[in-house]
Amino acid sequence: MPTVPDDRFERPENVGPGSVWADRSGHRTLVGRNQRGVEIPIGHGEGEINPGELLKLALIGCAGMSSDTNLARRLGEDFEMRLWAHGTSDGSENRYLSIAEEVQLPLEGLTELEIASVVKVFGRAVAAGCTVERTVVPGVEVTHRILGTEQDGQAQQTQQDEQAQQEAQK
Repeated sequence: MPTVPDDRFERPENVGPGSVWADRSGHRTLVGRNQRGVEIPIGHGEGEINPGELLKLALIGCAGMSSDTNLARRLGEDFEMRLWAHGTSDGSENRYLSIAEEVQLPLEGLTELEIASVVKVFGRAVAAGCTVERTVVPGVEVTHRILGTEQDGQAQQTQQDEQAQQEAQK
């Protein structure tokens, strides 16, 4: 059921699909909302998620969604996946210098060749389809690693090489 902001403030002209808003709920706390009725308490207190955590969740959420269809073809429609994002902001620069993503997948029973294919497919799907990462990466290093694979370091280097090539072409 779509929702809209209350009428305390006039709605901006460019509100449309994909627009989100946040209302102040207290000192350094907000409630973020979308048009589908989801509410997220934003802050640093109990039961709240901070903006840095939201950034990391956006990255791994996008990576998971971008790779889902291709991974399902290789791992089965009901495969399990858990994505992690690690990184703390640099206080002196007041920004994240790097965010490390790690992915857990059911790899037992796969051959080395099949695992290498999963690693490759994941990296390509995220590089091509993750709008959030494609937006953030020019400003922060984001790495991916599929835990439990020997190729994880190789995949990271391949992705970094591909990103460097993309930057050189601009």
